[in-house]
Amino acid sequence: MRRTRTLILTLVTACAATVGAAWVALPAFAVGATATFVKTADWGTGWEGKYTITNGGASTLSGWAVTFDLPAGTTLGSYWDALLTSSGQRHTFTNRSWNGTLAPGASTSFGFLATGSGSPANCQLDGAPCGGGPTPTPTGTTPPATTAPPTTPPATTPPATTPPPTTAPPTGDLPKHLLTGYWHNFDNPAVELRLRDVPAEYDLVAVAFAEATATPGAVTFAVDPGLSAALGGYSDAEFTADVQALRSRGRKVILSVGGETGRVAVNDAASATAFADSTYALLRRYGFDGVDIDLENGLNPTYMGQALRALRAKAGPSLIIAMAPQTIDMQSPAAGYFKLALDIRDILTVVNTQFYNSGAMLGCDQNAAYPQGSVNFIVALACIQLEAGLRPDQVGLGLPAGPGAAGGGIVAPSVVNAALDCLARGTNCGSFRPPRTYPGIRGAMTWSINWDVSNGNGFARTVKPHLSTLP
Repeated sequence: MRRTRTLILTLVTACAATVGAAWVALPAFAVGATATFVKTADWGTGWEGKYTITNGGASTLSGWAVTFDLPAGTTLGSYWDALLTSSGQRHTFTNRSWNGTLAPGASTSFGFLATGSGSPANCQLDGAPCGGGPTPTPTGTTPPATTAPPTTPPATTPPATTPPPTTAPPTGDLPKHLLTGYWHNFDNPAVELRLRDVPAEYDLVAVAFAEATATPGAVTFAVDPGLSAALGGYSDAEFTADVQALRSRGRKVILSVGGETGRVAVNDAASATAFADSTYALLRRYGFDGVDIDLENGLNPTYMGQALRALRAKAGPSLIIAMAPQTIDMQSPAAGYFKLALDIRDILTVVNTQFYNSGAMLGCDQNAAYPQGSVNFIVALACIQLEAGLRPDQVGLGLPAGPGAAGGGIVAPSVVNAALDCLARGTNCGSFRPPRTYPGIRGAMTWSINWDVSNGNGFARTVKPHLSTLP
């Protein structure tokens, strides 16, 4: 997100083609179901592990259980994307509701943290060796696989043959289709606003921004002195009261971390802890409902994922977790931002990609670089996320609020509505049509509320009513 009118360097089409093409090829799968292990990080006194379950057979796998031993002195810590039961040093991870059903050729993964230097041994997948092979005679030591309710697995590459799962994590009383806007905690050529004066159309207000401290990973927030001066005085106490005022009106307020000039770095276990602890303290101090990750200078998905899971463990299941990546960050599931979203999709609320300031980019058809500022661009790029693992309710469309808000990709609000229609209903599309419809598409985001007010509130007053018409 930009604080000034400065233009972002336009990404060249050739770069987009190179990045976008990197994830098209399908991997080769072994015969039968397998579970492979890798240590994704090791810091001497502990490590992070990841198991990937792959269905290399000819029939659908309904539910899975991975069981292994850890040596004495090695203990498990936090884990994700699975459920855990343990008996001594024997541990069994079973699927969650959204990743239990694997079609032939599909895969899923789960991860965990461990203390100690050991590694898993004697691994079994559903009672058979994790590397594939015949099921041994049961000994009574391996729990049976837990059969998950039938859900459709997330697609790994577009175009998918089945839609992504629709089971969503709890998000409090957020509407099915919501409008998100960013509020400036700084002064620039846009209109300055007290938080309580945010227009009523916005369901989710992201306060921009929390910033880095001298401690790696830690963040801080206070009302910007320049903004306070521009408003004739605006204290932290008044801001805190305004957060509660918005919440009393049924809105949610979250704290956005980073921005264009933000330098928050979460690159190891210590900084992950610092991020979780400092963000949680700010949530409690000001009454925020969640956090938004808007890091435009790179991130480490492993440790940011660890930080967000630790934050959610502190704040509880009602915590809102949003993201605002740039388009280049969401071209490939292997890219850091996209990987983070997929790794935490069980607790992720919404990803509002910034469909602007990017130049032409590849869409999910991998056939053309679509020019920004068009229905084709928005739909074809949103399709990448929808076909590569995120649920429709986790995908929002981020667009500028009008002149001054961005250096490129500004569209009329009616174009945003057309893109929503194309994705949700298959109507009002341009020349590009997605492989299916996504009635659960979450909504739209704009940078920013201040710029929207500067431009006569046209974005909110056009897009918000349209959201209520979606399926």
